[in-house]
Amino acid sequence: MRIIFMGTPDFSVGTFEALIAAGHDIVLAVTQPDKPKGRGGKMQYSPVKEKALQHGIPVFQPKKVREAKCIEKLRAYEADIMVVIAFGQILPKEILEMTRYGCVNVHASLLPKYRGAAPIQWAVINGESVSGVTTMQMDEGLDTGDMIMKAEVALDDKETGGSLFDKLSEAGASLCVKTLEALEEGTAVFEKQGETTTEYARMLHKDMGSIDWKNDAQTIERLIRGLNPWPSAYTKWDGKVMKLWEADVVLQNSKGEPGTVVSVEKDSFCVQTGDGLLKVRSLQIPGKKRMEADAFLRGYKIEEGCELG
Repeated sequence: MRIIFMGTPDFSVGTFEALIAAGHDIVLAVTQPDKPKGRGGKMQYSPVKEKALQHGIPVFQPKKVREAKCIEKLRAYEADIMVVIAFGQILPKEILEMTRYGCVNVHASLLPKYRGAAPIQWAVINGESVSGVTTMQMDEGLDTGDMIMKAEVALDDKETGGSLFDKLSEAGASLCVKTLEALEEGTAVFEKQGETTTEYARMLHKDMGSIDWKNDAQTIERLIRGLNPWPSAYTKWDGKVMKLWEADVVLQNSKGEPGTVVSVEKDSFCVQTGDGLLKVRSLQIPGKKRMEADAFLRGYKIEEGCELG
């Protein structure tokens, strides 16, 4: 197929590569404009742009893809289909209906669960045992189009937002190739979405990583994993921000108040929560790299009765 590929972040790259490997002709890569990064403000390409340039594929970076001149530019490529993965802009009807096969999206959840911007992280935070990817025919709604194919992915007990991201990126790449094969062969089956009873997968922001120690230990532990690597879960210690990267749940309670360090061992320390203890295994403080708790305890003093929060 002649494909216009629309995507921006790392999650899109696996599918981009898989389509090329499958013999499809990506005639144009559409991605978000370059953005400044770091203290020097150096302009940085999106992962999709970098990959497209490596393959010698033309790149288009519209600020507003719905503008008439942008729509006409896309039309000129006479593509058979558009594949859209985390592009970052809402597509108008003119683009959705421009090609023979329309726009196919790869969404990182088992729709209709977790429509929205951050389905991967919310699956971990909410304690799902199974997630997956769905290919769908895009419409003007937000992740509401007809479903075409699904692939399930089991979550490990210590799954993080980052590890699930990698699993779903790989699964989505394979599923997209299979979906395009079915569309070409005329065997694709389209299924209407029902209404989801699951919380909308709203966008992540840094403030949501602030740990409320009144929550139970299991809820906090899932938050830590779900927000790893970004934006990270954190608390305050000795006036500093302490990021927590790994922890275990201990199903017992102490007499301490939530947020109180109730025991310090050689390789960890336990914090009382609203229900249960949280055993901290890995953390980070300002100016330091991520470290295991035993390394932290060798260099810094944290005592029973110390309050976090």
